[in-house]
Amino acid sequence: VQLQASGGGLVQAGGSLRLSCAASGSIFSINIMGWYRQAPGKERELVADITSGLSTNYADSVKGRFTISRDNAKNTVYLQMNSLKPEDSAVYYCATNQGRLCLPYLYRRGNGMDYWGKGTQVTVSS
Repeated sequence: VQLQASGGGLVQAGGSLRLSCAASGSIFSINIMGWYRQAPGKERELVADITSGLSTNYADSVKGRFTISRDNAKNTVYLQMNSLKPEDSAVYYCATNQGRLCLPYLYRRGNGMDYWGKGTQVTVSS
């Protein structure tokens, strides 16, 4: 599976950005698609994920502000980010899980994901 992410950039606090990630290759085996982020000096963390059945999961820090969606026909996952805060600044990565099980605390760090795209930088200025 190859993942191509786009949509990062520089935005003022309170603004919005939309990230996209298109999957190609062995897409039939994709179970979960997710977004992770990593800020300088911090651990990688789960932002949001969505299953093939379109069930979603969000980190507490982004609930009510971010929305993850998935277009299975286009093999693409989106992350709509509204009301952005400076603490949202990070490199954002899309990733896929092919059905492998993982302990929750490891999954939140990204250990349960099988394929990763190149990161896209999101910078929110105050």
